[in-house]
Amino acid sequence: ADPGLARLIRERSRKAAARHRAARAKWAKEARKDWNASPITLLVHEHEVILRALALLERLGRRLESGDAIDQPALAWLLDFFRTFADRCHHAKEEAELFPALERHGLPRESGPLGVMLEEHEAGRALVRAMADGDARATAKAIREYVALLRAHIDKENSVLFPLAEQLLSDEEQRTLMHAFEAVEQAQGLDLHERLLAGLTRLEGD
Repeated sequence: ADPGLARLIRERSRKAAARHRAARAKWAKEARKDWNASPITLLVHEHEVILRALALLERLGRRLESGDAIDQPALAWLLDFFRTFADRCHHAKEEAELFPALERHGLPRESGPLGVMLEEHEAGRALVRAMADGDARATAKAIREYVALLRAHIDKENSVLFPLAEQLLSDEEQRTLMHAFEAVEQAQGLDLHERLLAGLTRLEGD
């Protein structure tokens, strides 16, 4: 084996790992500012980020409803944001980790708060597909419904489900949940959150 090539691979791996640690530290600092680190407060912070993106999406939807041209690349970016950040990252944490933890405390998956949340996750996915595939009128309708759905969904989780989770889950269970959440984030890429937050901030400034 080429020793020089091996050194180069090790150096690149070291730099990639350093970038990942820096990105996670930056995200954690913003996400947990004044809070005690917990999986629930991380989810609440992610809700705040999603609400920022919903405000931008709503603006585009209103322009479509008025018959005005919109920034199509901005719409495409936002749809990717909702697929990636809201669904494959945020909802994945809830569906794969938080909800099963609550089931172990007796909350049924097919009814009650968990059943409602899961139904709304699926409804949101269908509306994202409708936004991507429809004409201007259908896209505007899907945007309006999606924004209303997610805002109400976030309010229900913040005011009902998350306080319940904090009551039911022990400190040890919450630490385990936080480690599981970090694994979900790592599976999405080394600097996903940093890139998405930077892109969201750029769109807000346009």
